[in-house]
Amino acid sequence: MKVVQSNKPLPEHILPFLDYCEIEKGLSSNTQKNYKQYLQLFVGWLKKTNKEKLLPHELTADHIWDYRLYLARTYTTPSGGTLGKKSQNYYLIALRALLNFLTDRDMETLPSSKIKLAKQKADETISFLEVRDIEQMLKIPKIETPSGLRDRTIMELFFSSGMRISELVALNVDQMSFLKDNNTTRTYELSIVGKGKHIRTIFISPRSAEWLRIYIASRRDVHKPLFINVRSKDPENKRLSPRSIQMMISKSAMLAGLSKKVTPHTLRHTYATDLLTHGADLRSVQELLGHKNVATTQIYTHVTNKHLRDIHEKFHGGSGMDDK
Repeated sequence: MKVVQSNKPLPEHILPFLDYCEIEKGLSSNTQKNYKQYLQLFVGWLKKTNKEKLLPHELTADHIWDYRLYLARTYTTPSGGTLGKKSQNYYLIALRALLNFLTDRDMETLPSSKIKLAKQKADETISFLEVRDIEQMLKIPKIETPSGLRDRTIMELFFSSGMRISELVALNVDQMSFLKDNNTTRTYELSIVGKGKHIRTIFISPRSAEWLRIYIASRRDVHKPLFINVRSKDPENKRLSPRSIQMMISKSAMLAGLSKKVTPHTLRHTYATDLLTHGADLRSVQELLGHKNVATTQIYTHVTNKHLRDIHEKFHGGSGMDDK
């Protein structure tokens, strides 16, 4: 194997990298889109620092350190805020992936292992809600309106199934034909295309299924997507976007009086935590979430451990005994 030095600047390798993500790695379009967004910020930083002509083999650990300082201290989000450590890591992971691609193509560049991720506290890695918080959010959408009924159904489905947002937005009406049996006590199974294009099974509770029935029955259109943008006038682009769902959930949480930031992934975390605190084993939750590796699912164990500690402190008689 002969390692070569590319004569193309780093920004010119991004498009081939994205093609590689699609064709060879089989990554979802959503992941490709995220990589593109994250790498665009790196390109912007190269331009700001007059390094847009930097070749792959010229990239050094000092460049990476300067970029990390930029992410942590200088860059401001469109809303005017700064990036948290978790968000900073998304940008660094994308850059790691680009360097891995270059290495895979036998091009000389900085090893991806030289890009260290920002340390996160355990409590920052997961955020979840109490079931009562979910119930408060579910009361927010005005279900007498088309968009309100849609939004209520979306939240019910999120909490019932633990779906990822990319999986939910990809659903089509014709996948819901099994709901026609009108069984109001049955938990349904649905096969979906999950992360990495793997087929997995999700479960839809009787309550969530009933909201889906009501929502679908209210539709007076022939559009293919299950969840549509009722305001869009483009018949070819009616599918509701992930961004729209994120904004709806954030707004619902705010109107429900919740102080923490709530995202679609918060509902997925809540689903997993609820299962574990009610006695589900880690392997089963791994299957239900569609995690490839149980290590990914283990991020929830510190949450359930805290839950058990709280129970011990509340109910164990010995915890309040005086020393004799």
